[in-house]
Amino acid sequence: MFEETIILSVGGSIIIPEKIDSGFVKKFVGLVNRHGDKRFVIVCGGGHIARYYRDTAKKLNKVSDEDLDWVGIKATKLNAEFIRSVFGSLAYEKVVDDPTAKISTEKRVIIAAGWKPGCSTDMDAVYLAENFNASMLINLSNIEYVYDKDPRKFKDACKKERLTWKEFRSIVGDKWTPGLNAPFDPVAAKQSEKIKLKVIIANGKDIDNLDNILAGKKFRGTVVE
Repeated sequence: MFEETIILSVGGSIIIPEKIDSGFVKKFVGLVNRHGDKRFVIVCGGGHIARYYRDTAKKLNKVSDEDLDWVGIKATKLNAEFIRSVFGSLAYEKVVDDPTAKISTEKRVIIAAGWKPGCSTDMDAVYLAENFNASMLINLSNIEYVYDKDPRKFKDACKKERLTWKEFRSIVGDKWTPGLNAPFDPVAAKQSEKIKLKVIIANGKDIDNLDNILAGKKFRGTVVE
């Protein structure tokens, strides 16, 4: 019924950097509508809401990583319910919170959120790629490329347009913690390498660039495979 299934992992920092970016959401919905030959599985991150609650909790008490995870997961569900509602009848009627569960629907848009502690939305997106037999995952955040080191701290940081999973993991490490600021979850990277999943990391705010990715045209971003 659909030519292909695309997994989109949308960082919460794009949906709600400080407050909801309604301009972005409107353009994003329009983009998905234009690519009517594709099914989209969209995983929503927690963004500002998750960080605000987690940071405040840590100031008030010594909170376990598991509890911090649950706070972040609930934030992803709020963002996901919002995005699902904006897509209206185009979207599957429930937010998916178990990426391994089998879903039977003819809906073209499926919205997903966080799953369980110890598992980031990047990891959820990889599980969904396995579940839907998708060959490509597009990770949308507020960066255009992966760099060999943090460009905010190092002026000589070099952007990477193409990386192997081994090269990528040498940059981000192997461990994930709640609220980790990395281009892609290191644990999800391990699983992506295992299943030979192609991941494109790009700036989600640039709708025209995302359009180029979906159309198979030249784009700005890092390909990891």
